[in-house]
Amino acid sequence: MKLKDTGLTAAELKEKASRYIIETYERFDFVADSAKGIYVYDDNGTPYLDFYAGIAVNSVGNCNEHVVKAVQQQAETAMQLFNYPYSVPQTLLAEKVCTTIGMDKIFFQNSGTEANEAMIKMARKYGVEKYGANRFNIVTAANSFHGRTFGSMSATGQPDNACQIGFGGMTPGFTYAPFNDLEAFKAACTKDTIAIMIEPVQGEGGVNPATQEFMMGLRKFCDEKEMLLLLDEVQTGWCRTGKYMSFMNYGIKPDIVSMAKALGGGMPIGAICATEEVAKAFTSGSHGTTFGGHPVCCAAALAAIEEMEEKHLADNAARVGAYFMEKLKGLPHIKEVRGQGLLVGVEFDGVNAVEVKHKCFDRKLLITAIGESVIRMVPPLIITEADCDKAVEIIKDAVEEAAV
Repeated sequence: MKLKDTGLTAAELKEKASRYIIETYERFDFVADSAKGIYVYDDNGTPYLDFYAGIAVNSVGNCNEHVVKAVQQQAETAMQLFNYPYSVPQTLLAEKVCTTIGMDKIFFQNSGTEANEAMIKMARKYGVEKYGANRFNIVTAANSFHGRTFGSMSATGQPDNACQIGFGGMTPGFTYAPFNDLEAFKAACTKDTIAIMIEPVQGEGGVNPATQEFMMGLRKFCDEKEMLLLLDEVQTGWCRTGKYMSFMNYGIKPDIVSMAKALGGGMPIGAICATEEVAKAFTSGSHGTTFGGHPVCCAAALAAIEEMEEKHLADNAARVGAYFMEKLKGLPHIKEVRGQGLLVGVEFDGVNAVEVKHKCFDRKLLITAIGESVIRMVPPLIITEADCDKAVEIIKDAVEEAAV
């Protein structure tokens, strides 16, 4: 539905939103009326270069034609099915995901935080059933972010973050250690630790990629101590980092991996994949979902993965991401450019990142800021070097104005 179809003005729509919606977001001051490819358009048809991609969701492009067609066809066939009968799109997607990323079993959810909740529950149940009632603790990384439901936010290693403040005590069983510090993670584990849980690239923590040594070391340590390695790939998964999953960049395999965002091609879906052995922890009644594995969302996800394969979007993310990061290094007031594929962060020295974000918005570029020093960019994976050049010029102008 477009604004013109409602009979409302943009100001009237914003007033209604202010009156009826519980606001927890800092709004961009425009009506996102439509979107296509790498652009979002306001109600006047003004294009905004989209380096936000619905927060790393629209990786195959806004309103990708193949995904849209799959959604339309499935919506006309069966809108929603409960998880007792077999479903064609759900089953085909399960096979596609598992065979593509080399995992054994999948459980569908609706979002990233739900996927992480499922991963935490599976790991804890596996530990308690196999080793005893006390073996359910999980070590996660400082500055991590795993979601906003209680288990996921308890796993988040940011005790001063607004997502944890004011809710009382967190769910017990979590300990935090510095990211990329293998010895600190080893020291944080006890006889009651069943798993280590990290993001291969910390997103909300400032776009910090794990080192090869750290990832390989965690895998080896978990094997030695009969612990599980849990990878949160909600943001990094599905070609964002130059491989189908970020763990493929490191040559390792997790025991459980979570995913969401890009998987659905714009539709809401999450999932965990696990090894055959660990997946046995989930038995009848131990976990469930009403909408997880929704037929329309699964059809969209199948179409999105097909687009990723046919257009070689993992390769494009690796190639264009490297080009983009190299170009960004030439900007003024840069402290560091870091990332993996097209998950890119820029840390500034002496310039406020929030100001840069707003000044980019004024110039019709959509990005986000992490704290006051880092901007993060997660554009659709269909972008080209020319699109990156345009973004770099806008960011350069924004930084120079913010620095005045």
